[in-house]
Amino acid sequence: MFASFPLPLWRPGVLALRIDVQLPPSEVEKELDGLHRRLNRPGDALYDLPTLQIDFQGLRFRYRVADGEHYIYVEDVKRDCLAGYTIFNRLIELNRRQDKHLRATHSKYATPYQRRGIATAIYRWWLDAGHSLISGARQSSGAHALWRSLGKHYDLVYVDLRDKKLCCLGSKVSSRVREDLHTRMILIGAQQDLQGLAEHTGMRLHAG
Repeated sequence: MFASFPLPLWRPGVLALRIDVQLPPSEVEKELDGLHRRLNRPGDALYDLPTLQIDFQGLRFRYRVADGEHYIYVEDVKRDCLAGYTIFNRLIELNRRQDKHLRATHSKYATPYQRRGIATAIYRWWLDAGHSLISGARQSSGAHALWRSLGKHYDLVYVDLRDKKLCCLGSKVSSRVREDLHTRMILIGAQQDLQGLAEHTGMRLHAG
């Protein structure tokens, strides 16, 4: 399935569980510097990776697949540094059948490159290729806002994920359901639909 390519109002008691941990900018920059060195070190697994055709002025998108996970490293060509990266990763909560069709996302960008639409461009590249996304148990407020924004252009549904089983909850849920750790969001890729995704993944469609 995954071949290579040419803010809700959380209750205070739930906030710490649903919001992803944010690292200090200095720690992020340290990690990105290390990855940038590897991208330019002959012999390293990250050296001379192929590039993606994502149109974003001044940036180059390096692409790697490892163990079914897709890594995109975003380089600022002019400043000769790594702006950040996005990973389409596997979720251990999914079974093998679901794993063939769904990936979660994890992005990390240096402060100057945040809120510039870089992650949006990458997610749209993935979704436009017909691949679907599922959210993890935790999201930053920025990531959640990005998903809601993408939901205006791609089908977005809420699902219940537990015991490696998916049940569709529909496009709207109550705040109580939304806050449950078993509740996730799915963005359905272009040229795909909910019925087809349900058939592929064994997801149960909520009656009504």
